[in-house]
Amino acid sequence: MQITRTSLSGVLILEPRRHGDARGFFSESWNRRTLLEAGLDLPEFVQDNHSLSAAVDTLRGLHFQSPPHAQGKLVRCGRGRLFDVAVDIRKGSPTYGQWLGEELSFENGRQLWIPAGFLHGFVTREPDTEICYKCTDHYAPECDGAVAWDSLGIDWGLTGAPLLSDKDAVAPGFAEFDSPFIYHDDFEYEARS
Repeated sequence: MQITRTSLSGVLILEPRRHGDARGFFSESWNRRTLLEAGLDLPEFVQDNHSLSAAVDTLRGLHFQSPPHAQGKLVRCGRGRLFDVAVDIRKGSPTYGQWLGEELSFENGRQLWIPAGFLHGFVTREPDTEICYKCTDHYAPECDGAVAWDSLGIDWGLTGAPLLSDKDAVAPGFAEFDSPFIYHDDFEYEARS
């Protein structure tokens, strides 16, 4: 598995190997032992989510789940193509308020690891795009939160007006947001290099 560190401390790009032939391919999308051997000790996953977005320019986010039920997410695209975004919201972080985006697709097989303390969102680039992600904590509606998708200067690469949920359409802007996360640069999975 190829592992790439990003400009946001803790956010990683994982690219599992694909073994292909005339029939298609096989890939281990998640293997704890492989990651441990590479020096990455990610938290335990307790929930898998899968969603389908029928239309291009469907934008979901920017979402977070606050402590005590903060979630880290390992995100991949099961079908189609999407632009996935992480935003650092850890108070005191040298990259607080900064974002990065990565194209995830069925074709490229990339995954994005987004630890707790980051906003997450994505926009679809193809019809009938599926996103699949593992979470480190269960969904807790009392800890669910959102920040306006257009309040951080993110270049979403939209081809038209985004298709938003009611929740995302009224989310507060980043300037009004009081983050519940504090920066600690001690991610366990970065301890071994």
